[in-house]
Order: sequence, then structure tokens, then C-alpha cells
Amino acid sequence: MITTQPKRSVNLTVSGALIQEAKALEINLSREFEAHLTQMVKQRKQEKWRAENQEALEAYNAHIERDGVFSDGLRSF
Repeated sequence: MITTQPKRSVNLTVSGALIQEAKALEINLSREFEAHLTQMVKQRKQEKWRAENQEALEAYNAHIERDGVFSDGLRSF
């Protein structure tokens, strides 16, 4: 989570009934939204990285299948 930046107010549109239930259950909307959004951002960044690097990952895996890893002859376990 990025903690060095100041927090900002945002406008969201959410079902009134859902907001009432959340308040009745004493759910801190700001904290829960930020926690969930943090996880979503992390997941999307990982997906983007995988997509951008898929070709290199496939080439590396093919190299390992073909030639093995550099330490194959060095391991004693």
C-alpha cells in the first residue's frame, strides 16, 4: 500500500441498502475499500507483468527444458 501520499476524498455510487447494512455492522468503508483496492491493484499489476513478459517466460522455460538449470551438475541433493 502506498502510505506516503495523502489520502483523498472520492465519490462513489453504492446501493443505499448496502450502505445501511455496512453502517449497521460498523464496517469502516474507507478502510475496507482501500484494502480491497490495494489487492486489486496488486493483482492487476501482476497480470500485466505476466502478459508483458509471457514471451520471455516461455523462452526461459524452453531453455530450461532443453538445457537444464546451471546448477544441475553442482547439486548433491
